[in-house]
Amino acid sequence: MLMAHKIALDPNNAQATYFARASGVARFAYNWARAEWERQYQAQKDNPELPKPSQAALRRQLNGIKREKFPWMLEVTKNAPQMAIMQLGDAYKNFFAGRARYPQFRKKGVHDRFTLTNDQFDIDGSRIRIPNLGWVRMRESLRFTGKIMSATVSRVADRWFVSITVDTQEIPIQAKNQGAVGVDLGVSALATLSTGEVVEGPKAHKALLNRLRRLSRSLSRKQKGSENRKKAKAKLARLHARISNIRNDALHHMTTDIARRFSIIGIEDLNVKGMVRNCHLARSVSDMGFFEFRRQLTYKVAQRGGALVVADRWYPSSKTCSCCGHHMDAMPLSVRSWQCPACEVKHDRDINAAVNLRDMAVSSTASACGEEGAGLDRMVKAKPSSVKQEFNGEVCSGMSRYA
Repeated sequence: MLMAHKIALDPNNAQATYFARASGVARFAYNWARAEWERQYQAQKDNPELPKPSQAALRRQLNGIKREKFPWMLEVTKNAPQMAIMQLGDAYKNFFAGRARYPQFRKKGVHDRFTLTNDQFDIDGSRIRIPNLGWVRMRESLRFTGKIMSATVSRVADRWFVSITVDTQEIPIQAKNQGAVGVDLGVSALATLSTGEVVEGPKAHKALLNRLRRLSRSLSRKQKGSENRKKAKAKLARLHARISNIRNDALHHMTTDIARRFSIIGIEDLNVKGMVRNCHLARSVSDMGFFEFRRQLTYKVAQRGGALVVADRWYPSSKTCSCCGHHMDAMPLSVRSWQCPACEVKHDRDINAAVNLRDMAVSSTASACGEEGAGLDRMVKAKPSSVKQEFNGEVCSGMSRYA
């Protein structure tokens, strides 16, 4: 099982300069290869006898001309340009397979990173040896044991990190198997569980919005190319990094807790791209991090042997009564609690949706014997452990308590 550990680095000025230079070489090689790929692809369409472009051919082509045309590439590790072109090949492969967007050019200050293969660096406690540079201090030692596959050095704001990928044989901790749970994501509260628990999001962007505006105005007043503009830009980047760290920390705590406790988890397939088009909700939706929540929960549930079931985008979780199954025709977002006209049970909107998601997850992952069944199991990432499925008569009465 491949796992990555991202560790903060503590480089001196010379080492930080080398990192920036290696990142620039990797970015240049990636952009050169993308432009060359486009040129060769168009030439091959006009003349089918020409070979199709590939990352291996582009790497050989760059090796043949870099000593003459790009001698400054030799000042850093050879992995920087070569691995960048290999990553471009993977990007094109994912695009043609329908798994990703078309590869775009990398930008300075945004894509500052380079990758090393396992034969080009060494780990010794809390330090890493980089080719042509020597030992660089790390803020902590590697947590995982196993075969080290690669390392990626990247910059976030003005800090450098290394992400070390390890092929570990460690047996993951199994979920506590507290049954199934449904998770309904929202804007006022980050998540509402079918157990009645409500997780409030940190709303880091909203909390630091005034400071963000002040630093943005300060940056816009600085003259382009000046040292003061560089300082203001770095200060603004640090604040953006802080907001991102606060959001990711809260999401990691919540997703780890859910994956550790429950073996079957049901969530919605939210149209986040469509939600951010709403001018009234865009900032709040982006501040919650719905996509990152689903990404983290997906791999954490798979590591613990659980099952993550994603409901269809049009699944009416909020408009369906979790007790009798009555379906409401319309329910605007302003309605936070409602009473079922069929069974007259009062529902909290979010908890009712979470209960419906839980029931959907159970019915789609287990048959009467508690094993894998039909339905939405094609969306399950890992087979759950066998659990005894019994009717819970307290669901409806429990719902009324939270209404």
